[in-house]
Amino acid sequence: MYSNGGISYVYLCYGIHHLFNIVTSVEGEPHAVLIRAIEPLTGKDIMEERRNTPCSKSAISSGPGSAAKALGIDASFNKKDLAGDEIWIEDHGIRYSEEEIAATPRVGVAYAQEDALLPWRFFVKGNKYVSKPNKV
Repeated sequence: MYSNGGISYVYLCYGIHHLFNIVTSVEGEPHAVLIRAIEPLTGKDIMEERRNTPCSKSAISSGPGSAAKALGIDASFNKKDLAGDEIWIEDHGIRYSEEEIAATPRVGVAYAQEDALLPWRFFVKGNKYVSKPNKV
């Protein structure tokens, strides 16, 4: 997480789930975005095989552990360049208006004291793949 932006940071949580983060700052500053959920758009058959559930069910990729598993992300993806050919971020041209985006406090960061209340969790309102809690 202390790398330059554009690098993946993957770690094992509770000894069970790999969590996928995108490093977003400069070297030495620990800034990253945790990917808590994804909406399956392409590669649905592969995700269904990995998760043993249909894409029609939000549980396939709702939650940071489920999202990483659906994407096939494990510890081997830690410290990868996200502009590379092994794992990358694509722009499919999907855009949302400001009114369609919710900004709420993060989940599970009570240890951050006053920073735990900052609205640093963003999601598309009404999207069934958003991890819980997903109310605005």
